[in-house]
Amino acid sequence: MCRRRDRLLWLLVLLAAVAPGFARAGDAGAVARGAYLFAVAGCAACHSDLERGGPLLAGGPALKTPFGTFYGPNITPDPTDGIGSWSDADFVQALREGIRPDGTHLFPVFPYPSFTLITDSDLLDLKAYIFSLPPVPVPSRPHDVDFPFSWRWLQVFWRWLNFSPGPYRPDATRSAVWNRGAYLVLALGHCGECHTPRGSLGGLETDLAFSGTTDGPDGHKVPNITPDKATGIGGWTHGQLLRLLRSGMLPDGDAVGGVMGEVVDRGTSKMTDADREAVATYLESLPPISNPGAKASAAGFN
Repeated sequence: MCRRRDRLLWLLVLLAAVAPGFARAGDAGAVARGAYLFAVAGCAACHSDLERGGPLLAGGPALKTPFGTFYGPNITPDPTDGIGSWSDADFVQALREGIRPDGTHLFPVFPYPSFTLITDSDLLDLKAYIFSLPPVPVPSRPHDVDFPFSWRWLQVFWRWLNFSPGPYRPDATRSAVWNRGAYLVLALGHCGECHTPRGSLGGLETDLAFSGTTDGPDGHKVPNITPDKATGIGGWTHGQLLRLLRSGMLPDGDAVGGVMGEVVDRGTSKMTDADREAVATYLESLPPISNPGAKASAAGFN
């Protein structure tokens, strides 16, 4: 009996060594924390074609950009068509550095420039949740990217211009609530990826952060969410901003729709009250930027 127990112990040690994520994936706490992070990060929206009845994380709908059309890949734990063969280190490398296990660069339509700020602990909890989901053996749809942007090696130069690796470092001069809000907005929520205008090469124009754009995903307008009173959310009360995050209700009584509707329905509405408070606190602290073309109105959130 003792020998059998010893053999079982050594087997568990071997499995943990071979598959670093094994123990964490079986940790109910890690999976539960990962499920929350998964909702806040909005993973399902890009990696699942839920409107057409597609399986969760088995591949997303088309995303049209000035550089071509991209499709969210299969990130289920299927070992062949998904990411089931990825180690913890592979997963962290992909989200923090934008590099796949085979060494090729991910296109920045995958928001690794924001996800790089996520802490190691949160990344591993997120992986634990994803690996707890059913594997789906469906090949990812190839991107349809225009030449020469289809050459992945060109990402080396793009990264040099536009990418700074994380993780997030708290600002000691700010409160814990502000830092939590910054982490949620900048890292997990990757809000700037849509609400910040981009230059000709697709990099974020950080001096205009969160001021909105008339040429967002699929060519749609994305509103200004800086505290500018005329074109942003500076005229909103704190309570109105919290209500938007909780229910999608705008100050004028209308409701958000489109992509932002999905963000609220699957993301911000799932947040804790404390996290919504943190997000609102951070957004209200941003420098106001005027952008009449992306005025924060009911139409702008559809």
